[in-house]
Amino acid sequence: MLSVEGPLCRVDVGAREVHTETVDSVLESFIGGRGVATKLAHDRLPFDADPLGPENGLFFTTGPMQTSNMSFTGRMNCTGISPLTGGLLSSNAGGFMSRNFADTGYAAVELTGQSDDLLIVHVSDQEVTFEAVPNLVGATVPETTDYIEREHDLSSEHVACIGPAGENRVRFASIMTTESRAFGRGGLGAVMGSKNVKAVTFQGDSRRDVEIPSLQMDVHREAATADHIMKEQGTTSVTDLANEVGALPTRYFSELRFEGVEGINGDRVGEKKYQKGTCSSCAFACKLPTRDEERGVETEGPEYETVMAFGSNCSVDDIVDVMQSNELCDRYGMDTISCGNAVAAYLAATDEFGNADLVHETVENIARREGDGDLLAEGIDRFHEELGVENWTVKGLDFAAHDGRTLNGQGLSYATANRGADHMFTTMYAWEYPLVPQDDALEPTGLDGKAPHVVRQENARALEDCGIVCRFSRSFMTPERFEGLFDADYDDLLAVGSRTVELERHFNNQRGFDRADDTLPYDLPDFEAALDDYYEQRGWNADGTVPDDSVAASTGD
Repeated sequence: MLSVEGPLCRVDVGAREVHTETVDSVLESFIGGRGVATKLAHDRLPFDADPLGPENGLFFTTGPMQTSNMSFTGRMNCTGISPLTGGLLSSNAGGFMSRNFADTGYAAVELTGQSDDLLIVHVSDQEVTFEAVPNLVGATVPETTDYIEREHDLSSEHVACIGPAGENRVRFASIMTTESRAFGRGGLGAVMGSKNVKAVTFQGDSRRDVEIPSLQMDVHREAATADHIMKEQGTTSVTDLANEVGALPTRYFSELRFEGVEGINGDRVGEKKYQKGTCSSCAFACKLPTRDEERGVETEGPEYETVMAFGSNCSVDDIVDVMQSNELCDRYGMDTISCGNAVAAYLAATDEFGNADLVHETVENIARREGDGDLLAEGIDRFHEELGVENWTVKGLDFAAHDGRTLNGQGLSYATANRGADHMFTTMYAWEYPLVPQDDALEPTGLDGKAPHVVRQENARALEDCGIVCRFSRSFMTPERFEGLFDADYDDLLAVGSRTVELERHFNNQRGFDRADDTLPYDLPDFEAALDDYYEQRGWNADGTVPDDSVAASTGD
């Protein structure tokens, strides 16, 4: 089975100590990316660690495909205990950093401890150095990357950094790379801020020689030549469909259709796109560099989730206003979904839906923890009672844009996902809109028979995150191509995904998560029966916990 190669580099930022160790057995069992990071975190982090304490760690990992030139591989993984959910969480960022990370020769880099001084950690194939940067306290993401390029001749493609939100421990702060790409959901930027690390840089000339079958070029060629609407509109191409079927959250989840959708849909984003955008080595080029010259707004995006959070959910119907919100989040380093939903909750509480100026002001206040922004920075699960709004979260993570009240299998997935209400854990919505061929589609309503599908898609998405292969490769990376590229039967590859999901769940169980956390703020037909079926399919206990002997058997411990 194809897997990433190289040692683990452990960096204690408090003690300023660096150690390397061989983790070959972990790499061989979990391929790379999310799987390797999950196994390392499960075995090395205390189950009772404070997410914002020195015992928590951040695991940056890449996969074997980052040594290739194949499309859909310009991504990498970061894993740690989330300050938003309290559980183990992995986040995946695109851009151009993954291959610079691979050039260090490491399979994984672990940040642990807590520094007294604000630091940049420079990781190369020769050494790891620590640079105190008191001059960067409060610096934005562009200011930070400009400094690193000026002082070290390293572009933003070598940098993972935080903005003021991460320094201020905003619980949904992002780690940013290539300036506008984010390890977004779950607040790993706050973890990095709690360690007093402003940035990590990666460079070298020691990329491992992993033999990737020539099949990679077939995928790359098809990605380059495919006629696909995402090349023009990115994920916003689904906006009108979501609105039409009643799956577009509106006015803080109180409605499912937005009458102003034409002002924020894919056509509007396409009109503002001024050039192609992509990730490293990817010919699919679905990114969205956009600009509005009249108002002087320039950003990358917004993607569909941001259009929902800062558009329909805030009752804002001008795409330029959404673009501005997107740019503010990138500048300060915050997840656009969680930030937009927090702002939408604030608008609901203050009866200010549609007030775009207040939206932008509130985003800045959250990043700086000023005024009401200090409360909103805690996330909906922690502030909803004080504001008197409903708690639209699962496991502390607020909802994504494909609404489970209409797409019921997606709703079940929100409940079972270890990360909480995250659409990428299964992408069940694709089968229920549907965005897949009609022969493969599922009826959106009802849960009968959907638990096995949720399990399979959780495993498949985890496999992609181990690879690491982009979600948008769905039409190109068939099971047969996975088998050819990774030199293993597809069922064996799915088993790697299954072990990854199970280790995440087991870690979270030790932190107190169980069936009571696999819930939704709305009713779905036969939900409890579907949940029973899900646990049975997984071989887990009826209370949502993983048997200890199951973990030992699946990991060889």
